[in-house]
Amino acid sequence: MLILLFAGVQSLDVTGPLEVFAGAGSAYRVMTASTDGEVVRTSSGLTVTPDADLSAVPPLDTVVVPGGEGTRDIDPSIVEWLRAHASRARRVVSVCSGAFFLAEAGLLAGRRATSHWRVCGTLARRYPDVQVDPEPIFVRDGPIATSAGVTAGIDLALALVEEDLGRDVALAIARHLVMFLRRPANQTQFSAQLSAQVASRPRLREVQRWIADNPHADLRVPALARRASLSPRQFARAFTAEVGETPGRYVDGVRLETARRLLEENDDSIDRIAARCGYGTSEAMRRAFIRVLGIPPAEYRRRF
Repeated sequence: MLILLFAGVQSLDVTGPLEVFAGAGSAYRVMTASTDGEVVRTSSGLTVTPDADLSAVPPLDTVVVPGGEGTRDIDPSIVEWLRAHASRARRVVSVCSGAFFLAEAGLLAGRRATSHWRVCGTLARRYPDVQVDPEPIFVRDGPIATSAGVTAGIDLALALVEEDLGRDVALAIARHLVMFLRRPANQTQFSAQLSAQVASRPRLREVQRWIADNPHADLRVPALARRASLSPRQFARAFTAEVGETPGRYVDGVRLETARRLLEENDDSIDRIAARCGYGTSEAMRRAFIRVLGIPPAEYRRRF
């Protein structure tokens, strides 16, 4: 397995997947390489000494191309290496803006791909033959896999470990890394609370906290408006303006996120989890899962 290095690389794009693969013990032999074997300085100022000169590296089973500020000026030697050798690898993976290297090398032509949400628009404009999807945390299209920003590379690496070595090994590594949740590919790049804005009014911020802590409660607009000491109409308008989405949509996101976490963390029945998350019935939760994630809760638990 090879991880490419270049000046301005995002250090976590490198070390995140590296720690995952290292967690599998002797199952993987991971090496790093840079152009001419030069030491590289990451975007955070960390210096990294590669194992090898990229030009001397033979084709390997898996090639990982990280992202970072250094992708703003694409190194042509890396692009040429990818064009010459990528077809001989079993799979080629990019993390974050590393997708620009893959696109420049022609590896994403006609394929679906993702990247950090900030650069997906640029990726789509610069490479119109790439089907850029800014939503998922990673995308697999044949032998090519691309992930969203930074920590999403860890999720993609865990998915590759599961593919190679099984679910139990991947979960053991995730637990060792103290990951809060091992996210599936089709999860959006933001959690419900990260994707929404934090309200500027203290009362609305308190309502946001209440929703997160009490997904089972009555979270309809009249009840939430009383907590904010506003009329339902005033509350709905103010919440939407300051948070960026309607109260109902925000509540839906929090409930789904909580249900996913509970399915991952414990063996409670689906009926009980539905009740704890405020769905009322397991069928209501099932519809929410299928609508957003494309699979029912039972299948989600089995996979993840």
